[in-house]
Order: sequence, then C-alpha cells, then structure tokens
Amino acid sequence: MKKWLIPLIIIVVLGFIAFSFFGGVNNTAVEHEENAKTAWANVESAYQRRNDLIGNLVNTVKGAADFERETLTAVIEARSKATSVNVDANNLSPEAINKFQNAQGGLTSALSRLLVSVERYPELKANQNFLNLQSQLEGTENRINVERNRYNEAVKEYNTYIRKFPNNMVVGMFGFEKMSPFSADAGAENAPTVEF
Repeated sequence: MKKWLIPLIIIVVLGFIAFSFFGGVNNTAVEHEENAKTAWANVESAYQRRNDLIGNLVNTVKGAADFERETLTAVIEARSKATSVNVDANNLSPEAINKFQNAQGGLTSALSRLLVSVERYPELKANQNFLNLQSQLEGTENRINVERNRYNEAVKEYNTYIRKFPNNMVVGMFGFEKMSPFSADAGAENAPTVEF
C-alpha cells in the first residue's frame, strides 16, 4: 500500500468531520433564528388583527350620540402611530422592539380609555355589534400575549443554542448574534387605576 494514501484518508475523514460539525452548528443556528423570526411575524400579525378590529370598533362607537370625541380621536391617532412603526425581522434589536412596543403601548392605553368611557353609555353597551367587537378585541389581546410568549420562547432557544460551548466558537464566524426578547413595558408590574 502506498504511504501517502493513509495520511490522505485521515485528512479526508477529519475534513468531513469538521465540515459536518461546522455545517451542523450553522444549520441548527439558522433554524432557531428563522423560528424566532417567524414567531416575531406572528406577534406582528396579532397586533395587525387588533388594529383591524379597532377601526370597526371606532366606527361602531362613533354612532353613539354625544360620545367623547376626544377619546375617539386619541384612539385613531394612536392606531395610526402604531401601524406606522414596523420592525424588520432581520433587525430585532432591543431599540427596534422597544420602539414597536411603545407605539403599541400607546394604542393599548387609548383603547383602554375608550372601553372605560363606554361604561357611561348603556345604549352602546347593548349594541350587539359593539359587544361582538369588544369580545373579539379581548380574544385578540389574548392572542397577542400568546404570540409574544412564543416569540420569547423561540428567542430563548436560539440564544441558548448560540451561547453553548462549542457552538459559541462556531456561530461567531457565521455572524449570528444574540436576539432580544419582548419585554414588559416599564411599570407593567403595577396594577392600572380604573376610574368611572
């Protein structure tokens, strides 16, 4: 047997093992990253559903006589601001997520004020369209929470994978960076004050 054949076979086997390892780490990191991006898209989709419902809710409420125009205007403006802030799934930085979250928080606050002020209008509370929309909004808020939790779980899985040894040595070469989870607004731990 030729002397050069054994070193060549060893080099080929080692090369195959290294290629399999690096390729496997990269492919798994890509899979986790794409799962997190998909989860973020689902968060945005749930917020979009809420924005779509708010338009119908505002139109239903507009029909109520003497309804507080200031509250409606605040909801419409907050909705417009919230829909203007988009986050690219390839740039899920803490700043981008915080900007998105602030815009959505403003809409949530305005919407809460609208729903609290509805309590003073029995004819509106008895309106079946309004009740259906209110029920759909409550369901959508639950969906938003579920999708945010799923996004955070996907980010946790991705971040854990890229930080584990020896993956952390490999993923840096391929440009994978830690992703930011969705976090609660400042002061969210305090119960809101509701006044009628």
